[in-house]
Amino acid sequence: MENETLRITSVLADPTRFSIYQYVASSHRTVTVQEIAEEFNIHPNVARLHLSKLEDIELLKSESEKTGKGGRPSRLYSLSDQVISLQFSPRDYQLLAQIAIESLLSLGEAGQKALKEMGKRFGIEASKQALAKEKQRPEDMTVDQALASIERLVLAQGLYPEFERIDESTIRFRIHNCTFKETALQYPQSICSMHHSLLEGIFETYFGQLDFIKQDSIMTNCSTCEYTIVRLPVK
Repeated sequence: MENETLRITSVLADPTRFSIYQYVASSHRTVTVQEIAEEFNIHPNVARLHLSKLEDIELLKSESEKTGKGGRPSRLYSLSDQVISLQFSPRDYQLLAQIAIESLLSLGEAGQKALKEMGKRFGIEASKQALAKEKQRPEDMTVDQALASIERLVLAQGLYPEFERIDESTIRFRIHNCTFKETALQYPQSICSMHHSLLEGIFETYFGQLDFIKQDSIMTNCSTCEYTIVRLPVK
């Protein structure tokens, strides 16, 4: 696992390559070599090399574009299911999470409640740390500033968020992967409840009391986890 981490950090050490990875991650769709070449003002061969390097370490995946036309098919690149963890092995985190979760769930209803409370507390504390690092106070931020700060925080958690403003007091919030996916396959209801509380803790730290309503879940074969957030204060 140490060698795997070194491979990832080595590939992402290139600033252009890291920017390309961020671009693909935030696009939530497939991209082509030509699109990357134009976006980063580089030759298509250089763009192809960067994308191939990212695919080699399984941060991206690719497939042939089916156009029905002759000639060499182009490749479409998109984000893989791999979540970056540069501090410790991802498997270490997953094992620790699974042990902690199994221990809590063995306590029955009390354990379920504790797991949910742990998620919310983590969301609140992570938000406070992010705000302190940015030297910001929620009450001094506009809605757009708060959402930008939340996006940076959620990205740092290994998630890829998307926001859609519905009206002045409502937004739709989506995440395109799950850092707890493997554990959630064994304990879907408990993990989804904990993750819901974690995200709720983040948004409430920035906006105060609100309604955080879950619409869809990756664990029910949807492409994203989707939430509607209402009663968002106008700032």
